Amino acid sequence: MSDIKEVVQKIMEVNFKFDTDVSVLVVTDMSTKDLGSAFHQALHELGWETYIHVMEDRNKSGEEPDAHIAKEMLNHGIVFCLTKHSLTHTVARRHASEQGISVITMPGINEDIFLHGAINADYDRVEQETNEIVALLTSHEKVTIESGDGLTLRIPIGERKGVPSTGVFHKKGDSGNLPSGEAYIAPLEGEAEGEIEINGSIAGIGLVHEPVILKIAAGRLVHASGEVGQKLMDILGEGDGRLLAELGIGTNHAARVTGNILEDEKAKNTIHVAFGSNHTFGGVIKTDVHIDCVTKSPGVIWES
Repeated sequence: MSDIKEVVQKIMEVNFKFDTDVSVLVVTDMSTKDLGSAFHQALHELGWETYIHVMEDRNKSGEEPDAHIAKEMLNHGIVFCLTKHSLTHTVARRHASEQGISVITMPGINEDIFLHGAINADYDRVEQETNEIVALLTSHEKVTIESGDGLTLRIPIGERKGVPSTGVFHKKGDSGNLPSGEAYIAPLEGEAEGEIEINGSIAGIGLVHEPVILKIAAGRLVHASGEVGQKLMDILGEGDGRLLAELGIGTNHAARVTGNILEDEKAKNTIHVAFGSNHTFGGVIKTDVHIDCVTKSPGVIWES
């Protein structure tokens, strides 16, 4: 508990650049309630006014929280979501952020990630390097990802803006993951073409022990190799869940690839593509799933 309290104190003092003298809500679920409860207790012992809600596990990332929890999120200045699946790309999170509430999502968080790895990064460095990649995303119209044995995935992004997830929150309403460190963007829907090797991990599945080849045509996942690929297709469903929703680039020098997407997608020298919802960060896809797929050691070609 003392180690957890030290990390919580560091988060509240280092990662927030605004006055945190506000009420704090901890949203957790049955899978994560032990760590969520310890997080809540640490906040209480450190002097914050804090509340906790435990909900049933969601079935997949991007699924909305219970309506009463979504409503309760609007009553606090900071909301921490320590849950099995991600609430980042939900209407509930977006509405809270629009009301000036900082929602910090920690999907898949466990004690190892909470105490080690990416959480201990130099977040000044992470912020600087993330913003540099965001500038590249914003100033280019297309990104080509090279992976595997000559595979290429061409991703048009047009004039859309890159989004920073730095883990540093400067004003009320700033939201994002912790631990963090990525720059991401919503590609132009229906335009990506090519193939990519996923050799890191897949959200909800874990580490990929044999590379999975994804084929994307007209911005839609049309084939994924092997048993793991079929499992991914099943999670995404037959509808808009298979649309390419995100290109992300990891920027956290302390992050590891361990099979937990919360940390994996933040690791430097990785990229990730995601399928499903992107309406919360500049796209137009609205569905109840968002699944990230991580590739280690890719080639990245920027095109104007």
